[in-house]
Amino acid sequence: MKRLVIEGQHELSGTIKIGGAKNSVVALIPAAILAEDEATIYNVPAISDVQNLKEITEYLGSDITYQNETIKINNKNSQNREITKEFSTKLRASYYYMGAFLAKYRHVEISFPGGCNIGSRPIDFHLKGFAKMGAKIKQDGDKYIIDAKKLRGAEIFLDVASVGATLNIMLAAIKAEGTTSIYNAAMEPEIVNVAAFLNSMGAKVRGAGTSEIKIKGVSKLGKGIVEVIPDRIEAGTYLMIGSLLGKNLVIEGIIKEHLESVLTKLHEAGADFEIKGTKIIVNKTKKLKPVNVRTLVYPGFPTDLGQPMSTLLTQCDGESLFEETIYENRMRHIKHLNSMGADIKLFDKKAIIRGKTTLKGREVIATDLRAGAAMLVAGMIAEGTTIITNIEHILRGYEKLVGKLSSVGAVIKIDEV
Repeated sequence: MKRLVIEGQHELSGTIKIGGAKNSVVALIPAAILAEDEATIYNVPAISDVQNLKEITEYLGSDITYQNETIKINNKNSQNREITKEFSTKLRASYYYMGAFLAKYRHVEISFPGGCNIGSRPIDFHLKGFAKMGAKIKQDGDKYIIDAKKLRGAEIFLDVASVGATLNIMLAAIKAEGTTSIYNAAMEPEIVNVAAFLNSMGAKVRGAGTSEIKIKGVSKLGKGIVEVIPDRIEAGTYLMIGSLLGKNLVIEGIIKEHLESVLTKLHEAGADFEIKGTKIIVNKTKKLKPVNVRTLVYPGFPTDLGQPMSTLLTQCDGESLFEETIYENRMRHIKHLNSMGADIKLFDKKAIIRGKTTLKGREVIATDLRAGAAMLVAGMIAEGTTIITNIEHILRGYEKLVGKLSSVGAVIKIDEV
């Protein structure tokens, strides 16, 4: 069992380079199978989700190389194969092969997707979108079988602005007859990144990044090329750590516009940071002010940063409110924060956080990826040593975690017991 061992309260100085976005690359790799010949993806993060998707893509017969943060995928020998439980349960994003397979082969067989247990994440919106376009869907035990003799453009309204559903429907619509319109589409930057990749192949996607996306179907796609955008969630996590421990800590390789909601809340709390182009210089703030944080779909405060932000709120002088509006199981880290000395009262998906409290190192659990990030922030600022178990969750989303933090002064390591 791997554990993350952190000696807390070390000042951080130097530069952390932000890697490619997890939430983008996990859709880009399945999308790459749509390229008729070769697809190239730059700025690929070294995370376990990428390795799992590489294994799935190789299982499908594609030739894939991954080196120097670049993935090249050649689909000359790719084939439509059932994506079994062995592969699909390793990560939630395995479901993106649904949309890609529908577009390319008109047939999908895939076991239920896996991922973090952060609450109900039904794929009904994905399936309803496929059905609107003419697909027939069957469920056989823990497997979906989806067929479409012909896919036709359709008008699809999403009840919830779901990133996964928006991307999956977009993938399926790429080679459908006519035009597909997605209303109440998710607007996250990762969707713009995937749309740019598809358009580089010859797709006709318009409106990505807005609430209305139109996809005009094409008959053939060529080579694809894309650079993964910087990971705004990784950047936000390190900004929070820097606000608590930084001394001219530089977060390098960011897109400021993708972080507006996070930067606004940190500014409201009195955090000391300066934006210089694609860099943010952040320093420890002795007295942070309490703020209220409510997670929302983009461009609101991201649900993926709510948990680490709740740790920062324990260091604010006064009472803060943290509310999660998207996933019901985003609060499982709270008991672990309280075990370290936090003063948090939990009411369903709302938490009243009273600070400033001294956190003390102890053994805690990463119950999911972003809960693990919350415990990472806690361990970095706690007195003594914090041990985080179940860190496979964290490694799914934060590349070179130990190396990046060690290089700026953290005392942190992974050991096995």
